[in-house]
Amino acid sequence: MIYSMTGYAVAACAVKGGALQIELKSVNSRYLDYHFRVSDELRLAEPALRELIGARLVRGKLECRLSFVPTASAAQQASLNADLLESLALLDAQVRAVLPLAAPLAVSDVLRWPGIFGDDALDGEAVLPACRALACDALDEFVASRAREGGKLAAVILEKVARMRVLLRDIEPRIPAALAAFNEKLRQRLLNALDTVSDDRIRQEVAVFAARIDVAEELARLATHLDEVERVLGAGGVSGKRLDFLMQELTREANTFGSKSLVAELSQLAIEFKLLIEQMREQVQNLE
Repeated sequence: MIYSMTGYAVAACAVKGGALQIELKSVNSRYLDYHFRVSDELRLAEPALRELIGARLVRGKLECRLSFVPTASAAQQASLNADLLESLALLDAQVRAVLPLAAPLAVSDVLRWPGIFGDDALDGEAVLPACRALACDALDEFVASRAREGGKLAAVILEKVARMRVLLRDIEPRIPAALAAFNEKLRQRLLNALDTVSDDRIRQEVAVFAARIDVAEELARLATHLDEVERVLGAGGVSGKRLDFLMQELTREANTFGSKSLVAELSQLAIEFKLLIEQMREQVQNLE
């Protein structure tokens, strides 16, 4: 399969006192770039998440959010840790005794203090297996979404490849006639400009110049690169960097073809080649 670097998945599961929720989303990147948004009580799960994600993904800028949502009943039954609350009050008084202008602790600060709800606080180590299982489920859906997107991108690229093949088939029969017409025009100019030059010398000059503007080699290499694009897409897997290199090679051959095309019709076709290659490159940038 061909995978896009763009993907999204979300999953949740129930645990004691509430529910765990994980959200994965990614965009393009040259390498695999992690960004974790994990609540403090679940920080122990981050290394496991990093290991699981690294085993499934190769490229992309990924953001992972893991959070715990307490149930309404758990929040209603929550009781403050009296000992910790008394300690905070004592510390607050001691600080303001030395620093009278210091602001007192706000209620919101106290309620967010680690351990303020005593035994009702989430045990991060206890829910670690649940975090792993949830991450695996989310990763399955996440990879599937990237595969669906990758399939669509591959179809677009293959459509452009097919269009370029049509152009190649249209160009090849026109090349001999275009070269012959241009060579005859060049020969007449040389005859008019150089009356003293022999016909043999003129034929030599025309032959040398014709070799310089012959585009048969460029057309053959374009066809070969298109074959390789189709092969890479057919093989599947991690292919973005390989395809990006092929886009560079296609652009190089199209530029050379355009520089040698001294006939307006061929120059126009070279422009269309480069437009199609650029459209393919835009899609390739999204592939893993």
